[in-house]
Formats: sequence, C-alpha cells, structure tokens
Amino acid sequence: MTSAVGAPPDIERSCHVAVQAWVSLVHSLPDATWVVDGATMRVVAANPAAHALLGHAANALVGERADVLVFTPEDLAYWDDAACGRAGTLESEATVSAADGRTVHVMRSIRAFQGGPGDGTYYTVVLTDLTVRRLAEDRREQALAELQATLESTADGILVTDLGGRIRVFNHRFAEIWAIPADLLAAHEDDSVHEWLRRSVTDAEGYEGRLRAISNATLMSASDRLILHSGQIVERVTQPLWVRGRPMGRVYSFRDLSERIAADQRIAELSHTDAMTGLPNRSELTAAVERASAQIKSKGGQFALMLVDLDRFRSINDSLGTATGDRVLMEVTRRLRECMRQGDVVARMGGDQFALLVHHADPAAAETAAKRVIDTVSQPSSVDGMQFTLTCSIGVAMCPTHGRTLDELLGNAEEAMRRVKQAGRGSWRVHNMRREEDRRVEMRLDHAMRQALAGDRFRLHYQPQVDMATGVIVGAEALIRWRDAEFGGDVSPARFIPVAEQSGLIIAIGDWVMTEAVRQAAQWVRQGWRVPVAINVSALQFQQPVFVDRVAAVLAAHGLEPQWLELELTESILVHDAADTLNRLNALARLGVRLSIDDFGTGYSSLSYLKRFPIGKLKIDRSFVRGLPDDESDAGIVRAILQMAKALGMKVIAEGVETEGQRQFLQAAGCSEFQGFLYAPALDSRRFEERLPVHVDEPETLPFRLVQA
Repeated sequence: MTSAVGAPPDIERSCHVAVQAWVSLVHSLPDATWVVDGATMRVVAANPAAHALLGHAANALVGERADVLVFTPEDLAYWDDAACGRAGTLESEATVSAADGRTVHVMRSIRAFQGGPGDGTYYTVVLTDLTVRRLAEDRREQALAELQATLESTADGILVTDLGGRIRVFNHRFAEIWAIPADLLAAHEDDSVHEWLRRSVTDAEGYEGRLRAISNATLMSASDRLILHSGQIVERVTQPLWVRGRPMGRVYSFRDLSERIAADQRIAELSHTDAMTGLPNRSELTAAVERASAQIKSKGGQFALMLVDLDRFRSINDSLGTATGDRVLMEVTRRLRECMRQGDVVARMGGDQFALLVHHADPAAAETAAKRVIDTVSQPSSVDGMQFTLTCSIGVAMCPTHGRTLDELLGNAEEAMRRVKQAGRGSWRVHNMRREEDRRVEMRLDHAMRQALAGDRFRLHYQPQVDMATGVIVGAEALIRWRDAEFGGDVSPARFIPVAEQSGLIIAIGDWVMTEAVRQAAQWVRQGWRVPVAINVSALQFQQPVFVDRVAAVLAAHGLEPQWLELELTESILVHDAADTLNRLNALARLGVRLSIDDFGTGYSSLSYLKRFPIGKLKIDRSFVRGLPDDESDAGIVRAILQMAKALGMKVIAEGVETEGQRQFLQAAGCSEFQGFLYAPALDSRRFEERLPVHVDEPETLPFRLVQA
C-alpha cells in the first residue's frame, strides 16, 4: 500500500508514518480494511480487498474522506462524533454502494486506536462481505416460506418433531383437526400439547403405547386410525425425518376421515336400503330370503313372502302431486312396520309395491298376516286436510312350496297379486301351483304364435252368413285357424286368442287377419262375387291411435271398396272412453266400412250409445241361440234384441244356428240373417267358393242342412 500522491507535506509525512506502521497488518487481513487518520478524517491506507469490494482501482481509496465511503446515517453520526473526539466502537450491518453500482451487504466494524507520530488517533474500518451469507439466508428463507406454504396448503394436519418429541413445526390444519386452543400453541409448551392430544382420543392408553413403540423404533413407518371424543376418525401416518442421511426426527400427518367414512357408510346403506323410506331394498331382501331359505332347509318349516301393491295409488300422485304421494308412502311404511312381528322383514320393491317376509308362517299364519296388513293399510288417511282411504292387493307365495329364491317367490306372489287385481282389488290370494303350470303353457303358446306369425302359418277360414228367407250367402265371417304339432294339431282360437290379447300380440295377429281378409275379398270381387267379409276386431287393436288409418291403407293396398269390409266390435269397446270411441266409429263410417256388434247381449251396452254410434248390425251370441226354441228365457232375450234392433233400424244376424227349429224360430221372430253349422262351418277359401253361385247374376238358393264340423 502507498500513500496518496500530491498530498500536502504534513499530511504526506503523517500518512507515511501511519502506513509504514500498519501497512503489513492491514495487508494481511482477508476482509476489506482501511485506516483513517483521526486528525484529517481521510484514508491513509487500504488493502486490495477494500478496493475490490468497493470497486475502486488500486490505491484509489487513499486520501478519500472517511464519511463518503460508507455513508449510512449511522456512519455519518459516527464520524461526526469522531471529529469531536467522542467516537468509540461501531459494529453493525450496513449497505455499501460500490463504484460500479453494486449494493453490497457488509458487516462493518470501526475501532479507534492510538499510534503513529504524536500518538495520534487512527481508526480501522473493516468490512466483511455478507453477500454470500445473505444469499444463503434468502434461499433458506425462501425454502422455509415454500415449505410453510406447502404445509398450509395440504388438507392434512402436519406435525414435525425431533427425536425427543419436541415440536419443531406444524400447520394450522393440525391445530384445526385436534381443536388445539390458540393460547396453548402460543405458549410453546410441548408437553401440554402432547397431553392435549392424549386426552382427545378415546383410547388414551392405546395412543400412548403406540407412541412409545414409534419412539423406540426410530426408522419405523406406520399408520393407524384414531377415534376422538368429538366423534372424528383421524388417520395418522408417521415417517422418519432424514437429514444428511441420518434420522433427525419424525413427521406426522393427520387426515380427518370422518366425512369420507360417513359417505362410504351412506353408500353402503343405500346399496341395501330404499333411499326414501329407509326400508330394505331388493338386494337386502334377497339376502334375507336366502338366509331364511337356508334355515328351513336345515331345520324345516315354512315362511311366506307377500307382495303388497297399493290400489289406484297413481291417482294420488296425479291429483295431489308426487310430494304428497311420497308422504303417503312414508305413512304406509310406518303402518307396515307397526303391524308386522319383530323379526319379519318389510322391504320396498319400488313405486307403490312392498314385500313382506313373514318368518315361521304356514298358509294359515300367512292369511292372518295378510288380513292384518289389509286392515292396517285401509285405515283412513289424511294429508293436508284431505281424507281418503287406501286399499291394497296382496299376493302370497310360500317357501319351499312355491320356490326357494326371491325371484321364484316374488314371481309367484306377483302372479297371485295380479289375480287379486283382476278380481276387484283390496284382497289377498295365495299362489296357485296349477296356475303356474298354466302360465308356463301360455309362455310356450305365445312363443309358438309369434313363430307362426313370422312363418305365415296362420290361415283364414270363412263361415257363410246366409239370408234367413232365401238361403243366399250374403256375407262371410273370417275366422283364424292355426295348426301346430307341438300343441297336438289344430289349436282352438278360444285357447290362443286370450293369450294373444294378454301379451299384446293380438294387435299384430289382428292386422294380419285384416290384411288377409281384405286380400281375399278383393279377389272375390274381381271374380264377380261381391261378398262382404267380416273380421273380429279386439279392443286393444281398435284402441291403437293409427287403427283407422291402417284400415284405410289396407283397403287401398288391395283395391277393395270399403263397403265389402265389415268390422265386428265387442260391447266392451263401446263403453271404453265413449267420446274417443265415437270419433273412431264416425271416422270408420265416413270411410265406408260396415260396423257391427259381436256377441251382443253378453256384455254391457248403453242404449244411448247404440243410438249415437253408427252401428249397422247386431250379432246375437250363440249362448242365447243354443236353447231355442224351447228355453223361454233365451226366447225372451232374443225377441227383446230383435225388437230393440228394429227400433234402432239395425239388422240382426244370429250365430251358432245348428238346427232347423232354431232357424225357424229366429225367422219368425224377425231375424234376417244367420250363420252356423246348419248351413256350414268355417271353410277354407276354395270350399267357400264352391258354395257361391256359379253365375253371379243368377244367385242360387241353397237348401239348409246340418253340416258336421
């Protein structure tokens, strides 16, 4: 180090002496150091480290004023005191601006000492560069901040301890899960916090034992569940805390599982119970039936499964709303629970259906239980001031007689319940095994009919309709016939038509009959035989929205004028939705087809309806013809029908005429047409054509004769 060049002689001599005395010491120091002459307050010596720190060239600091190198308020005050001889020692952190614009954080230390010529006062200024340390501290603080943010952002409670169990860090979620008071945490009393945790769990002894095991096994990783007095279920997971490859403590995470477990329990509950009523559902009932079935298999006995269906419940939903309907279902649930014995099962099958499992019940006990349920359900109900009475229909199946599984028992109970509905509702019935066999036969019959329809194996026969006075054929009734080897040959329509009506297949069969009959009628017209063909129309077919359009389309497809097609309707059609029926009949009448009522007298007919409807003919049912002419009751009914038809301007045809005596009575009473074995059974088209006149313009009068089928 050298003195400043160009300084006054006295300053130069003073600096020279000071520098010579201290230059070796200052030069050997690693930190930035310079010496200030107390008399001039200027730098008389500086080491290379000082020049490098402040960004000055070599020797540039010598001669500089002391208060301009580091000019913080604290430094300025110090040098002011030094000028007055009052300065002592200054040591603190400071910020220095380097010549190149850098800001350097330093630890600055200023000390006064005596030495040099005249024992003057000198000051050593030492700056320790804190840049590296501050950078490390900043990085550490950033890492800590990130760690803290991470801890606070997790949904788990986190607790970190050293190997002695002393708390090092935790997050707010930890305090929240354990409901630790803020003042307890603020007191930094670890023992009090651990005691709080111990007292919070229901099994304090087990909790302490687990902690001891964890403490004794430094490298253990473990998890367990804690139940708190608050009802919370907390999962605790612990891992060793590693620092530089050595275990230095433990990290605990705490997760509140209460909501998840409650949700899981709710899901499990819903999988076995009905959401609205809380009753067991089909799944739970299945398990109950399996248990009961296994018990009677090993120990004997019986149990009953009852299917309870509320009658006309839909009207409550439609008139009062579904919310009211739900309240009614809850009330029914309460009543069923109260009227059943302890141990019996009440389940909801959906909608307005309930199932009851009655343990240790023979048919007599099942009957008693069913009556009790009917009486309980039928007690008057009141909702929002409106009073009404519910009824229910119950089907009963016995185990093991009617099955052992829920599906078997429920299917048989449902069949019995449907029979109750058909018989008028509000009662109960035990499954009939014979009816079950009938149902199996019906299923086979339904399948066979569908195959026959698809394979075009049905056929039509035509029974002549004859003028009573002349014996001339004036029409034909198309009657379906079916032959099937599985069912022993010819299958009677009386056997398969009811099954088709029940399954809905009658719509497709009826459409086939109409199409085939119209085709045949159109062919006869082209051959010169203008013979109206009558077909039977089921109520289900008639009620189809497109029925009228379908009739028109079939007629158009085969080019048949409408007057050569006659639709025979049952009386039940006329009384079902009279307004809609009248619209359809009027549409058919406008189309030009003939309309008649089949099996008249066996159902219910309103005279006002007959007067309004465009009906042209009545057919007297064979049940009234059979007793003629000797049965006075049949004779009276037939006369009444004929008189009524005359008053309404309708024609009358009698079916099932088998004897000449029957024909003569009907003719004398005023009946104009008949059909039956007296003339001919239903014939295939070729044999029917043989009965028609050879020359169209010269109709042949054929003799009446009894013809065996």
